[in-house]
This record gives sequence, C-alpha cells and structure tokens, in this order.
Amino acid sequence: MSDKSMFFRDKDATTSFTEILRAVQEYISNKYSVLLSEHPDEQKKQLKSYIKKFVRDYGYSIEGMTIDELVKKLYTEMAEFSFLTKYLFANNIEEININSYKDIKITYSNGSIIPSKERFNSPTHAIDVIRRLLHQSGMILDNSQPIVRGHLSNKIRITVFGNGVIDHDKGIAASIRIVNPKELKKEDFIKNGTATEEMIDFLSRSLRYGVSICITGATSSGKTTLMSYLLSTVPNDKRIITIENGTREFDLVKEDEDGTVLNNVIHTVTRDSEDERQNIDQEKLLEFALTANPDVISVAEMKSAEAFAAQEAARTGHSLTTTIHANSCEATYARMVTLCKMKYDISDNTLYKLVTEAFPIVVFSKKLEDNTRRIMEITECIIHSDGKRELQTLYRYKIKENKIVKDKYIVKGEFEKVNNMSKKLQKRLLENGLPQEKMKKFLREDE
Repeated sequence: MSDKSMFFRDKDATTSFTEILRAVQEYISNKYSVLLSEHPDEQKKQLKSYIKKFVRDYGYSIEGMTIDELVKKLYTEMAEFSFLTKYLFANNIEEININSYKDIKITYSNGSIIPSKERFNSPTHAIDVIRRLLHQSGMILDNSQPIVRGHLSNKIRITVFGNGVIDHDKGIAASIRIVNPKELKKEDFIKNGTATEEMIDFLSRSLRYGVSICITGATSSGKTTLMSYLLSTVPNDKRIITIENGTREFDLVKEDEDGTVLNNVIHTVTRDSEDERQNIDQEKLLEFALTANPDVISVAEMKSAEAFAAQEAARTGHSLTTTIHANSCEATYARMVTLCKMKYDISDNTLYKLVTEAFPIVVFSKKLEDNTRRIMEITECIIHSDGKRELQTLYRYKIKENKIVKDKYIVKGEFEKVNNMSKKLQKRLLENGLPQEKMKKFLREDE
C-alpha cells in the first residue's frame, strides 16, 4: 500500500483533530524516527517541519485553525504535554489540578480558579500525557506504583494518583504545583494585598541582620514564595545555602548579561538510596551546611527530625529561615516541638524553650476564602529575664467582613501594626548591623 493510499480521504469528509493526530503520529514514526534520534538538538525544528509537510501534502485542516496553529497543536500533543504545555510554562499560573481526564482546574497567580476549556480525549490520553511529565524525573506510573511524585523542572512539582487508587474511568488525578512563576518582587506582594511594605521590609531586614524566621501556614498559602523573596534580598556578598527535600524549587543565583554570577548561593537537595546508609536527608545536608561558612541557611520545609538540627543551627547564631505546616503563629511552636521529639525524647517544656529561642519571629500566611493570600500575623516570642516566654503580635490582618455576592466570596479587612518589636530584638538587630535610621521605620514615634 502506498503512502498516499494509507492516508487518503475524501476531501469533503469531516476530520477531527484526534484523527489527524493519529495519522501524523503513524507517518512520523514510520519515516523519521531514526533521523530524529540522531539529531536531538534539531528535534523541535525538524519535527514541526515534517508535520507541516504532511498536513499540506494530504490536505488536512481544522475549521477555524490556520496550518501553523494546527502544526503547533500537533507538535505539542506529540512531543510535549498536550494542552498542559501552555499552562506549565506560563508566568501567571500557580497550580494545575486534574480531578479526572475531563475535569481540569487552573489556579492563577491572582488567586482565581478557572476550569480549563480543554480536556483530555480519554482516560488513556490523560495517563499517557502525565507519564510523559513523570518521565522527566525518572518516575514511573503503573499498577505497581499507582501513586508517584516527581518534578518537571526546579519549580514544578507533580503528585499523581493513578488506576488502583482512583476510579478507572477517571484516568488520572494529579496536582501540578508551579512555585513562584513570576519571581515576585516586593511591589507584587503589596499590590496583591499580601502584606504592607513595612511588614515585608521588617521580615527581610530581620533575616538580613541575623534573626531567624519561620513561615507557617497550610499548603498553597504562599510560604515558599515569601521565603524565596526574602532570600533574594540577602546581599550578594552573603553566602546562602538552601536545603530542599527531593525537588529544587529555589533559583536564587543572580547573573549579569555576560553570565557572571553576582551572588553567593549553594542549592542542595536530598537524595534517597535503597541502602539506608547512603541516604542524604535534610538533617545530613544541614550538618554539612554548617561547616561550609554560611551566612544564611534555608531549610525549605521542616517536617521531620531535621527540625531539631534546624533549631540547633538557629541557636548558634546562624540566620535561618524555614517553613512549617501549622494553623497559627502560636501553634507553630507546638508543631516544632512535635517534630523535634522525632529525634530525641526530650521534655516538651525543654524543647519549647529551645524552639522559641531559635525562631523569635513567626509569620502566619493564609489563603482566604476569596483565594487571596494574606500574611495574617507576624509575632515575636519575647524571652524575659526570668525565662518566661511571651508571644507578642507585631502585625496582623484583621478581617472586618465576609460576604457572598453573586456566588463570589468577598473578604474585607486591613493590616494593623499592633506592637513594636521588643527592646531585646531592637538591641540584637542593632548589634548585628541594622542602621538606626532603618530601625526607626519599624517603631512608633514614642519609641
């Protein structure tokens, strides 16, 4: 059978995109698989060229779509990640949540959640595309591993649920999280209503001048995005070491137009091994980071025994920032105590004293019902001369009204400065080099 007869069709017949895709895939695999594998650097250009030639030669078209648009869509489906591609690499998308092959919700940077107009053709199609994504991190989704977690790049996390743990007719369920796609600046936090300029400056100056900070909140509350910004404000001559679990999300290296690195950053990630003795966890990375002359250490998330090592590092004078899952500033210390006990069986009271000394500043971030993110509270734990601890609110977001208008939530509130930082914290910041003029910005005139 000739190539022409293989793909011959009646010019008046209606052809769907799926039919065209199937024909193109067969044609490309028959004709150009060897050539493509021998020229990986030219793959994209070559493949698009071959697809375009095929579409023109056999007169394929889709109503309302130019040839170039059809070629682009065919290429995306074959070599990339179907319609997900445009969302994965957009700079205003934070999450892609797939509930089934025909139910995809997109979360935008402004907090809005909008159903995708596109959908996978079938459960099998959804599985094929997600497997392509997981392949990027060497993860395999099959009957023996129906739940997997991987990454597409430094800033994209993927968690997938497959057949066996979800209904067969759903195909796939997945959460794809894109961390800080726009690398938010201070102006963005203010514009988005996340915090006031004074609050953001207070946090960045505290970290810069040796005060350790823990950012707390639920998943998708903006913890990692805020921490990434705070780390980006550290002066270029200060050495930053980041520690992340499995997947690297931070990208703090700054380069000029010539590619010269301007700042001083080391990014590290954990490594699992079948031999437990070869495991490199966050605790081990932190142990070695302390011997590498760091000025600022970031433990991306405390969720296990590394919490004890982190508080030890913070109490030795290193400036350390981290995140944790808790539902308030006050609850954060109790959560730290629980994690520290995974390492050593020390009394709760002793551990409470340690963690409050280690992290005097706690930030509680929350995603509200209207999908906006707010820093709800910034607290300081004051240690009095008799050893007693006092949790004092410095800043907070006070909600004044919750209402629903045309099925849409509206939350109204305002930021308040509640208290000045303690005299002890003022002294510590001044001793660590914070100029007095900068200090005045965070104090009421009577102080």
